[in-house]
Amino acid sequence: MDMEFGSFETELNRGFLQVLVLVALERKMYGYGMIKLFEQTGYAVEESTLYPLLRRLEKNGWIKSEWDVGEDRPKKYYRITDGGMLVRERALAIWAGQSEILEKMKEANRHA
Repeated sequence: MDMEFGSFETELNRGFLQVLVLVALERKMYGYGMIKLFEQTGYAVEESTLYPLLRRLEKNGWIKSEWDVGEDRPKKYYRITDGGMLVRERALAIWAGQSEILEKMKEANRHA
């Protein structure tokens, strides 16, 4: 059962993390800063999960990156693009619609 649920949970988290990153990148952030922000809000993510996702989102044109070399250690900062904002809004609308359907199903089951 745990192995089956682990796979199911991974699939749920994959989409959630993409939306979460697009929401977080409303402001310029670097990868490790995102990890810490997510931890503060109760969502743990590994670097080995986040960085490949950031590369995919950038390849899709949904985020862009730039290096800041003005500090002791250079940092790669990310920010959402206009295209990413459109994707984010569509994803959030889908998420809201799905949540509404789930609530209706739960309510229907309570009265069945």
